[in-house]
Amino acid sequence: MFHVEEIQSLNELELAVYEYIMRHKSAVSYMRIRELAAEAHVSTSTVLRFCKKMGCDGYAEFKLRMKEYNGQKKVDKLTEDLSELKAFFERLETEKFQKKLEEAASVLARMERVIFVGIGSSGHVGQYGARCFTNMGKFSLYISDPFYPINMNDDISTAAIVLSVSGESEQVIKIVNGLKRSSWKIISITNTEQSTISRLADLNLSYYITMRRDSENVDYTSQVPVMCIVEALGKKIRNRLMEE
Repeated sequence: MFHVEEIQSLNELELAVYEYIMRHKSAVSYMRIRELAAEAHVSTSTVLRFCKKMGCDGYAEFKLRMKEYNGQKKVDKLTEDLSELKAFFERLETEKFQKKLEEAASVLARMERVIFVGIGSSGHVGQYGARCFTNMGKFSLYISDPFYPINMNDDISTAAIVLSVSGESEQVIKIVNGLKRSSWKIISITNTEQSTISRLADLNLSYYITMRRDSENVDYTSQVPVMCIVEALGKKIRNRLMEE
C-alpha cells in the first residue's frame, strides 16, 4: 500500500502514525482522525500531513484507501491441481523445447564462468542452480545484489542465467541492463517470453504457468518448472563436457 519513497519522506512524528497504522490496519479504516491522532500520540495536523505524503487529499480519502486495501488482503484458496505442471512436463519433452535447451546448454558448456541472477523465490532457485551446475562439472556462482560489483572487462567468457517469474523485476532488469554492456551471454528463464527480461536476453526459456500473487505481492507461483529446466540444463552440460 505504501511506497518506499513515501515512507522515506516521513518525519519522526509522521513515522509514528505510519507505525501505528501498520500495527492496526483493520481498525484504522474505521477510526476518526482524532482517535488515530490520540492513539499515535500526535496532533491531527500531523495525521493530515501524513495523508498528504501518502498521496491522499485528506483523511477521508486515506480511510477509503485503507478499506480498499483491507478488502483485497484475502488470498484465494491455493489449488492442488497438477494439470498445469503436467502440461509443462509435456512441453518440456517436445522437440522444440529440447532444441532450445540444447542451444542453451551448448552456449553454457563453452563458457569459463556461469553466473545465476535472481531475487526472492527465484534467488533461492539461483542458489540451487549454481550448486547443481557445479556438481555437474561447470563451476557457477549466484548473485542477488543489483549493486554487486561485477568485472565485465576481463577476458573470461561468461554467461548469466537470469531467473524471474514475471520477467519485470526492476532490480533484475537493472542487472541485465548492466550485463548488456558486456560481451556476456544472457540466458533468461521466465514465465513468458513476452516480458522485458526475456526480450533483453540472448536466449529465453519460458514455462507458462499461472502466476499467483496476493495483494501484498507475496509470490505463490510454483518454482517446479524452473527447477526442472535448471536440472535439465545441468545434465546436458555435463554430457557435453564428458564428450570433450
